[in-house]
Amino acid sequence: MRDAQPTPAEPRPASGPDASGGDPPKSGKRKGSLFGPGLIIAASFIGPGTITTSIVTGASYGFALAWAIVFSIVATIVLQEMASRLGLGGRIGLGEAMRRTFANPVAKILMVILVVSAIGIGGAAYAGGDTTGTALAVSSVLPIPVWIIVVAIILAIAGLLISGSYKVVEKVLMVMVVILALLFIATTFVVQPPFLEALKGMFVPSIPAGAALTAIALIGTTVVPYNVFLHASLVQENWGDMEENKAIREARIDTVSSIAIGGMITLAVMATAFGGMFVHGISAETGTDLAKALEPLLGDAAGWVFAIGLFCAGFTSALAGPLGAAYAICGVLGLSTDMKSWSFRLVWILVLAVGAFIALTGFEPVSIIIIAQAANGLLLPIIAIFLLITMNNKELLGKHANGIVSNVVGVLITLVVIGLAVYQLGGLIGLW
Repeated sequence: MRDAQPTPAEPRPASGPDASGGDPPKSGKRKGSLFGPGLIIAASFIGPGTITTSIVTGASYGFALAWAIVFSIVATIVLQEMASRLGLGGRIGLGEAMRRTFANPVAKILMVILVVSAIGIGGAAYAGGDTTGTALAVSSVLPIPVWIIVVAIILAIAGLLISGSYKVVEKVLMVMVVILALLFIATTFVVQPPFLEALKGMFVPSIPAGAALTAIALIGTTVVPYNVFLHASLVQENWGDMEENKAIREARIDTVSSIAIGGMITLAVMATAFGGMFVHGISAETGTDLAKALEPLLGDAAGWVFAIGLFCAGFTSALAGPLGAAYAICGVLGLSTDMKSWSFRLVWILVLAVGAFIALTGFEPVSIIIIAQAANGLLLPIIAIFLLITMNNKELLGKHANGIVSNVVGVLITLVVIGLAVYQLGGLIGLW
């Protein structure tokens, strides 16, 4: 159903061809910050789900599953670095690359259905959850009805996206990530967990009884399919006018450091739950349990620390979700991925609108979420395999194609991702 090798794609100019039909001259300057797209990816995967899963894990199992976070960060760095190289070396988004590769009409239709169901429908369902989590965080410290907060958050996200300005979105998400880092790293030092035990948990894998699904959840909240689409397009927004080799070097620094910061935040949340709950035998069922456990150490500030942290986590995910869905869906459908185009705006408006409906009505689309999880489970291995094939296409990427080390690491991560997908899908259909 799929061609053996990707169809050679014509390099896409950063800002469109000039009057003579060639590429416009490079300005040599980036359009955004040195740390931009990578931080947006980190902001995307540090959502209420990640925060809550890390808290429950830290309170229930201590640092025993810290290795799952380390693996997920390494896997995310590898996949996102390939995506950024595809965007800058091939001047093409992942969605567009997939559309050109799947030449068979049936295969192309199946690919579009999979991407739309996994990223579009799933993104809308998760956006509703992210928005609800953000609103609940605010209402926990301020006497404001949840529905008013939800409307305010949706309008704020819509305002940022309707601006069509990558720089504005970048700055807002960067501020949120910095706040998250400061809050949870600071609370880690307050509770003072045993760092030697943390290091052991990070590099000596173990799975306590009954913790297998939790380990998969930790990985699944970090290695997110739509982020690969998002990254390949964002690097072109940020470094599109810069000389190719320099742009790829800067993008690699941004990817590694930013996603590592995201991993540090997730580990800091786990460490805080360990020091504040696990060592005292306090269990956690929801994220708010951590705020209560921290009250003896932080007093009245505990609620505010947790509320601000969850607000930043929820807002960043709720913003990045519709943005990533728009890049992915427009790419596979062959529509414009310009943030100011009507097609791009229509996609994120639909995703955000469904998310708003879910958040405002309290509707829990369990069946939709299960379908989205199954589609995501199928999509991630396909994306990983597709990336490996595409990144070895020298006609498209030239000297920026994968080398031996990238291929070996990529294959190992892909095999693990396939195994996780099989386990996840087996659980969804009741095999175990």
